[in-house]
Amino acid sequence: MFKSFFLNKKWFLWSLFGSAIILGVTWYKVQLDVKINEWFGTFYNTIQEALGSPGLHDFDTFLDQCLTFVEIAGIYIIVAVLLEFFVKHYVFRWRTAMNDYYMSNWGRLRHIEGAAQRVQEDTMRFARIMESLGVALMRSVMTLVAFLPILWGLSDHVKELPWIGPVDQALVFIALISAACGTVLLAIVGIKLPGLEFNNQRVEAAYRKELVLGEDHDDRASPPTVKELFGHVRKNYFTLYLHYLYFDIAKWSYLQFSVIIPYIAMGPTIVAGAITLGVMQQVIRAFGKVEESFQFLVNSWAVIVELMSIYKRLKAFENKIEGKLQASIEMV
Repeated sequence: MFKSFFLNKKWFLWSLFGSAIILGVTWYKVQLDVKINEWFGTFYNTIQEALGSPGLHDFDTFLDQCLTFVEIAGIYIIVAVLLEFFVKHYVFRWRTAMNDYYMSNWGRLRHIEGAAQRVQEDTMRFARIMESLGVALMRSVMTLVAFLPILWGLSDHVKELPWIGPVDQALVFIALISAACGTVLLAIVGIKLPGLEFNNQRVEAAYRKELVLGEDHDDRASPPTVKELFGHVRKNYFTLYLHYLYFDIAKWSYLQFSVIIPYIAMGPTIVAGAITLGVMQQVIRAFGKVEESFQFLVNSWAVIVELMSIYKRLKAFENKIEGKLQASIEMV
């Protein structure tokens, strides 16, 4: 899954320089986010001054503020679109490298359960998930690096917390604690999902294989056999739906209630009138960025579960190539 792309001279330019380009452009996008955060502070302070002192700012000043945002957002859109286009090509090269590696060893792999599906579908899904998950992870880390110092500085405006009292840089610690609690919560309630996803791919592969054989052989894909195989698919899916039900309850409850946390934390500061509207917006947005970075596992848990199940299937291929014994469940 990795050495066929990153340790192959054929893909050296794509794997090394392509990764460097993605990292560099992602960091530039984060810097644009920082500029937008600064703009929010200036813009909302202008609004507060205009509402509190009519005539202090004219329409041209207000319009200049809006055009500044349009300029930054326009650059962000162009960069984001070009990065997405490049990443898609990057990931397809990765998939091609895996495909070439597995097909060069097809003689030893063809007897593994669902071999065709693993080469065609699993490599595609693995590359697609690595695209979304890898870029999201890089962006989370870079966002944290960029916004953590900003939130640390802005936390000076929040002198005390409700029910606790004065705490230095309190918002930083609240963001960390909030994200850690959410991550632990979802890890506990979603502990069975990777195994269920893996079983789901097995029963789907067995059902698909029988249907494919039925296209060429009259004695295959008979109604009793197909009904039994689809029954396994149905049972596993319904079990998976049940576990995702309480997982989604925990996930969305946490994400929705976490939105109000920074407002509650700044409650004493807001009611005391100790900060301006612009500073409050900067704090809220910086807090959201830092908390979102810490929440990478929370937001990506379902995708990580899918990736783990695909990894298990592709790892069986690589174990077979390397001559390692396979569990009987992996073989025809």
